[in-house]
Amino acid sequence: MTIRHLRIFVAVATTGKMCDAADQLFLSQPTVSQAIRELEDHYEVLLFERLGKKLYITEAGEKLLLYSKNILTEFDNVEKRMLEMSSKKNLNIGATITIGNCILPDAINDIKKIYPDIQTSSCISNTRTIEKKLLTSELDIAMIEGNVNDPNLISIPFLTDSLVLACNSKHELAQKDELTIGDLKNTNFIFREKGSGTRELFEDYIQKSKIPINVVLQSNCPGSIKNAILINNFASVISIRLIEQEILNGDITIFRCSKHLLDRTFKIVYHKDKFIDSAMNDFINILKNYEDNSRFDHLPSKKLLGFK
Repeated sequence: MTIRHLRIFVAVATTGKMCDAADQLFLSQPTVSQAIRELEDHYEVLLFERLGKKLYITEAGEKLLLYSKNILTEFDNVEKRMLEMSSKKNLNIGATITIGNCILPDAINDIKKIYPDIQTSSCISNTRTIEKKLLTSELDIAMIEGNVNDPNLISIPFLTDSLVLACNSKHELAQKDELTIGDLKNTNFIFREKGSGTRELFEDYIQKSKIPINVVLQSNCPGSIKNAILINNFASVISIRLIEQEILNGDITIFRCSKHLLDRTFKIVYHKDKFIDSAMNDFINILKNYEDNSRFDHLPSKKLLGFK
């Protein structure tokens, strides 16, 4: 039994005549008759009563007609959707917040230069949320700043990033040429939410000192964090990429870890069983060739000491 058999059967059932079904399907009448006979032999039931020159559908035929219409509708929908996919590319992209603000827009612009008609959607969230969406196939590919924990995800490093301690240039910390962990003890901090790669790295980093950090506010919005630094006199640990202009303007002072212990690697992540089509492959190559680190090396900074 094939889709062709079902199409012929439905045509015969709806027209009531072999000859009319043959005309409708541009087939010969013997071909139509043979297809109906093959269906009856296959299921070992009579689908039509032949009385004189008329066909009367049987109870078994009525049931098969109902099933056949549903099957053909679903089959036609599959055909339509798959043919649409072959002509139109779609890419569902996830990114953690730093990457979503600093890198994702350029990467999407670059992929659209290769595929002008590509449909892209993006999800900006923290590392743990992005990881879950990759595992449930809600996302095709993602860029994250934390570490993935699930063995079903493939992780490819593509770019180095630096976290820095940042404060308003009028903050008391900014008056020092270098800081130790002890200097941070009474400082009010604004941090990213739990689950973010930025926060996880700094928490791992600070635990060795056993000095409590006073977290007054949490936010997943880079703009809110910058405003809290500039206006409310908070300190934070943040990607240098997010505050480049404020550093150049002299509004924010940064302290870099002297041993690069707050450096991290951005990663391309996707499911190990994911089919990589041409658009996704080109997107991966765009990210692998993304380079912008050199401009951050020359930003004015002070030293953050005391992390062993």
